[in-house]
This record gives sequence, C-alpha cells and structure tokens, in this order.
Amino acid sequence: MPKVDEIKEAIEALPEEDYVQLRRWFSEKDWQEWDRQIAADSESGKLDFLIKEALDEKTKGQLKEL
Repeated sequence: MPKVDEIKEAIEALPEEDYVQLRRWFSEKDWQEWDRQIAADSESGKLDFLIKEALDEKTKGQLKEL
C-alpha cells in the first residue's frame, strides 16, 4: 500500500477536474461517517442530554421558534 507522502504527491499531480472529483468524494465520505456517528450516538442515548436541555428550555419559555 502506498505511503501517505506518495499519495499526496499523486494528488498534487492530478488534473484540476480529477482533483475536484476527489475532493467531492472525500467530502461525501466524511458526511457519511458523520451521519453514521450521529445515528449511533442517538441510538446509544449519548445525545439524550440535548433533548432534555431543549425540553427544559421549552418549559422555561426560553426556546425560540424557528
């Protein structure tokens, strides 16, 4: 498997169109991982504190409508 420095060199040598395509691919991959992590955290209850905070603010009348 290529070393990171070799990959960097290959990326720098890409034509602009290919570079843009690679950046999009990385961005989509990052967002997919973000979505997966948020779903896992939600299912495990790690984000329950956010729901509690929002409900507490709503009870106090301090929750703003969007």
